[in-house]
Amino acid sequence: MSTTIARRAADYDGHRMTVSADDGTPIAVRTFGADDAPLTVVFVHGHCLRTESWSYLRDHLLRQWPKDTRMVFYDHRGHGESGIAHHSTYTIDHLGHDLDAVLRAVVPTGPIVLVGHSMGAMVTLAYSRLFPAAIGTRVVGLGLIAGAASGITEVGLGRFLNRRAVNSLQVAVLRAPRFMQASKRLSRRIFEPIAREANMGTKRTNPRMVAVAAAMMNDTPLLTMSSFLASLITFDETAALQRLSGIPALVLAGSADIVVPFAHSVVLASQLADSELVRLEGAGHGVHLERAEEVASYLVGLVDRVITAMQGQGPGYAAVS
Repeated sequence: MSTTIARRAADYDGHRMTVSADDGTPIAVRTFGADDAPLTVVFVHGHCLRTESWSYLRDHLLRQWPKDTRMVFYDHRGHGESGIAHHSTYTIDHLGHDLDAVLRAVVPTGPIVLVGHSMGAMVTLAYSRLFPAAIGTRVVGLGLIAGAASGITEVGLGRFLNRRAVNSLQVAVLRAPRFMQASKRLSRRIFEPIAREANMGTKRTNPRMVAVAAAMMNDTPLLTMSSFLASLITFDETAALQRLSGIPALVLAGSADIVVPFAHSVVLASQLADSELVRLEGAGHGVHLERAEEVASYLVGLVDRVITAMQGQGPGYAAVS
């Protein structure tokens, strides 16, 4: 393969690499843009999704962002092309440490904007608690898409989650994995329409996007799906918001999100002093899929605000323009 063809393939599909988490779990990473770019945006996907969940958004951003903006995407442990780990490590805190491992390996220097969707947004909040020294120094901007700081069992579909039900599901998966996986396959006809309603909003959505979202959920191992639920229902990073209030933030969600209702975004934005709150009418939980072009434009605006803020801190940031 010629150098030119290889470069074009990398521009389209990204540069692929594997990063080892602190416990040795392989984390699949994909990057777009130059390694020495003055700013890197790192995308953190949601529960039962993977890097491909950002593909529509990424295509819009590749057209809108300047060439010197680098993008990094990766699959959580137990998701996509990353390795399977022990179920006891399927927690938000472990994902926060995985994010740190990715940053150390792939973005060892320079300013970073973190963008998380759903569980990915929660991971960024946990990261700010676990690595507070990075906030405002390395991490200079934050995008929270369909996220929450706490209380996901209080409103929306999360009301049907409780510790006993989650524990029972995990025990069943561990004791009879083949039976449970067969049950999962048999129930796809029931759950796929529910997943479509949960992730897509009230407006007509491209059937291909619906198929992509359903495929990602169906391909997620049942142990991965069930094990993270315990961490999600007890998640509370309200205190972390204070650490993040000094950096530019985008808080965005759909008005028709029944998984993590928009009320959670209102709470997030109210605690982040330099935040922009965006409500996309009719959009569901998969707002970054169904309204990718609009979400991309708001992320471009976030990065513009970040660059302006960095330039205001001194001449050392003037190269980011």
